Amino acid sequence: MERLIEILRREQCSLVVEDAAGEVTTYNKPGVRDLIWLLDNESARLHGARVADKVIGRAAVALLINGGVAAVHGEVMSRRALPLLESAGVTVSWSTLVDAIVVPEGDTRCRLEEIVADASTATEAEALLRRHFAEKAAHRKSN
Repeated sequence: MERLIEILRREQCSLVVEDAAGEVTTYNKPGVRDLIWLLDNESARLHGARVADKVIGRAAVALLINGGVAAVHGEVMSRRALPLLESAGVTVSWSTLVDAIVVPEGDTRCRLEEIVADASTATEAEALLRRHFAEKAAHRKSN
């Protein structure tokens, strides 16, 4: 995991994935966009993977669990994400543990974290996220 953390910091990317075969890929989109893309397009890359991410909250954790990752490191990790990781048997580490993921501008709780706050399982959280993204996309099309 140390190598992945080093890559995350050195390349200033948002996500580093080492798949089960040892291939390392980096990603740069904000939020959970890269995780959604991986689930939809390269889900095998996540199965058994080790992942280092800049910010991990319950929303990201739900997607990581549903992708079948083996280990996760968050530079910033939400305490609220830990129960889901532990119940899924995912090895977890962090640099900074916080009570909640907040948006720096305005110091408010991350919208995605609010959306999944009441989800009791990773599957339920992913469904809530996908519904949110579908509604946003439909709203953009109607405007």
